[in-house]
Amino acid sequence: MGKTKHTGPIKLPSRPDPKLWVSKMPFGLGKVKPHHIRDTLKVMAENRDNLPYAFRILTQGVCDGCALGVSGLYDQTLAGPHVCTTRLNLLRLNTMPAIKPDVLHADIDELRKMDSAALRKLGRLPYPLIRRKGERRFSRLSWDEALDMIASRIRAIDPKQLAFYLTARGITNESYYAAAKVARFLGTNNIDNASRICHSPSKTALKRSVGIGASSCNYKDWIGTDVLVFWGSVAANNQPVSTKYMYAAKRKGTRIVVINPYREPAMDGYWVPSIPESALFGTRIADDFYQVNIGGDIAFMHGIMKHWFDMEAARPGSAIDHAFVREHADGYEALRDHVLRQDWALLERSSGLSRARMAEFAELLAAAKSGVFVWSMGLTQHRFGTDNISQVANLALLRGFLGREHCGLMPIRGHSGVQGSGEMGADPFSLPGGEFKGADIPRIENVWGFPLPKWQGDIVGVTLENAQLPDEHERKLKLFYTSGGNFLETMPDPDYVRASLESIDIRVHQDIVLNTSTLADAREAVIVLPAMTRYEQPGGGTSTSTERMVYFSPEIDGPRIEEARAEWQIYCDLAARVDPERAKLVTYKNAHALRAEIALAAPNYDGVQLLKHRGDVFQWGGAWLCEGGVCPTKNGRGQLLPIELPELRKPEGHFYITSRRGKQFNSMIYSNTDPFNAADRYDVLMHPNDGAKHDIREGDAIVLYNSCGAFHGRAKFASIAAGNLELYWPECNALLPKKVYEPYAGIPEYNTAVVMERADTYHALKDTRYVEKRIAELDQEWDDAEEPSSTVPVDDRKRNPR
Repeated sequence: MGKTKHTGPIKLPSRPDPKLWVSKMPFGLGKVKPHHIRDTLKVMAENRDNLPYAFRILTQGVCDGCALGVSGLYDQTLAGPHVCTTRLNLLRLNTMPAIKPDVLHADIDELRKMDSAALRKLGRLPYPLIRRKGERRFSRLSWDEALDMIASRIRAIDPKQLAFYLTARGITNESYYAAAKVARFLGTNNIDNASRICHSPSKTALKRSVGIGASSCNYKDWIGTDVLVFWGSVAANNQPVSTKYMYAAKRKGTRIVVINPYREPAMDGYWVPSIPESALFGTRIADDFYQVNIGGDIAFMHGIMKHWFDMEAARPGSAIDHAFVREHADGYEALRDHVLRQDWALLERSSGLSRARMAEFAELLAAAKSGVFVWSMGLTQHRFGTDNISQVANLALLRGFLGREHCGLMPIRGHSGVQGSGEMGADPFSLPGGEFKGADIPRIENVWGFPLPKWQGDIVGVTLENAQLPDEHERKLKLFYTSGGNFLETMPDPDYVRASLESIDIRVHQDIVLNTSTLADAREAVIVLPAMTRYEQPGGGTSTSTERMVYFSPEIDGPRIEEARAEWQIYCDLAARVDPERAKLVTYKNAHALRAEIALAAPNYDGVQLLKHRGDVFQWGGAWLCEGGVCPTKNGRGQLLPIELPELRKPEGHFYITSRRGKQFNSMIYSNTDPFNAADRYDVLMHPNDGAKHDIREGDAIVLYNSCGAFHGRAKFASIAAGNLELYWPECNALLPKKVYEPYAGIPEYNTAVVMERADTYHALKDTRYVEKRIAELDQEWDDAEEPSSTVPVDDRKRNPR
């Protein structure tokens, strides 16, 4: 924990800087770019029936979009108002009226004709619903009927056959905490959250490398650092307000570098709507792009360190901060020996970058006196995601970029409040303020007043697999309780996921809207419970930003969905019905009483009990974790780790694919056209040379396929590293392998190898078993390339990937 406190927002320069302009043409006319003014007017039109309430949400509430942490229109980084189209697009979820009864109770096949975007637009869930096996439509339930039915079934099954899952959009720390407590109160450790499929490797890697589970620094540290590196992160698209911080950094002379297979237009230049100069002429953001192969980041970082050690041999102290390493890190000799054994030819082949380019970046970092490394799912969503992040930590430790101003390690979060999910214990490996192990277990038992189940809970991917176990199996999933989320659109292999969802006896969907997974069948019944938004929660709620700011979001006056309830209250009411004799252990007078207990259970959150009014905020851990280089590890030192190079052999004619986001928030899509490159949702981004090799012209119909499935799309040429393809998510999920998890953090694999062919060739040769033969070849080649630790074998039922 650091002692230095955050110093609050700073002002932007008042004079423009034409050197940073993208174009002298006002508002980027003629450019492919987001149309912020048009989008804002569209949002106003959508919310015209509730404009006063929408305005109060924007000006009084904490943003329920990404985790930058904007309270009202202001944050702790920059003075002045902030607003972005992501937040505006989410606004309608909070202001919609209830779904009309004739639509809500229509035949299930009529509802199934709609995608999730259309289902969202129907409106809010008005009251509890049930659809039993064989029934064609949802029926209305009372809250008592719904909760008593769920409670009765929970009492009848083994706790290992019960699981909870919480998504991230809009969920508060209070709801995460109540769910974590209630799950253990009911005897199950099967509870997981959205972090499992986005940033779980970040926490796991940071814990083992430097002893922390969150960002070590602040957004303010971007502004004035020598070099700001975005690794597999398109912050301009996924966290749009961050472009304002990038603008401020550029004005301070910070050099911004992007490591990504695709030269992301959003990181090349951006029109920041809340800065007049940028709104008019745009801002050049990235100074350079290093277009690595998909999965080639570890090799690239090996190349950086290998060049550093060569520099050290020629001139000691020219690349490594020896004083910092000597005082604050272990493992230097082992790491150096490991890196020096790496072969340059292999590093070039794996990374996709030349030795000269790796040396160039290495020298840039070596000359920098400060640096901040920011990353997102481009690093985490791999079967070696934890190793990716530990490799980033290696770079920071070798340069001393930790625990001081303008330095740090930042896993930038894409969902408001998701940072708090594990910190509140809504995770099979976590408890409030600690881990599900050692002294933390008796500590929490003392706070909660009941014994915890001692068996290891499952990650959500394994939970879904458990749905297809035999009925007599002790881990057969029989009741699945989800707060938001749509696994049909977020997990690999949607057909397998649907089969899993429909193999569960009772599914409970606690949500504010319908989505496609809500409409899937169940063996006995699907129960739907209407939840409040964070802005409706009595007594307000809190959320934790990427930089560990705990914000209070007040209850905001406005229209209400009459039967919707606060999520934390639903959990506590259910638990009390399951075990009335112990009901007092899970009963709270109000949200303030719940926050008072959070302060006791999670020591870092001491102070949350004082948050009561709009604008209240505190930062746990101080301005910098590992301040002065002292890490919260057993010996106070960071650990330099030799990371093995993943084998990424790619046979001729095969490609690696990865997913990208367009105009969307998580899996919620707001436009079929990407505002940054005009691509359609079924366009496949590829290098022009790759198209030429396969006789593919831009716009041609193509098919990508492997043993998981096939994807029909169209070729779109782009500035992407050759041999790599980018597809939009979740449309590409049919190509992704199921049951493949990162061995330490349990994140699913979201990258894979495919064959690409023209559509006419694919269909013409399909009857000759040509396609089947190519798939068999691909499977063999891919299996040969896999490392033994890269998957979690189904038969092993691996429970603890960390």
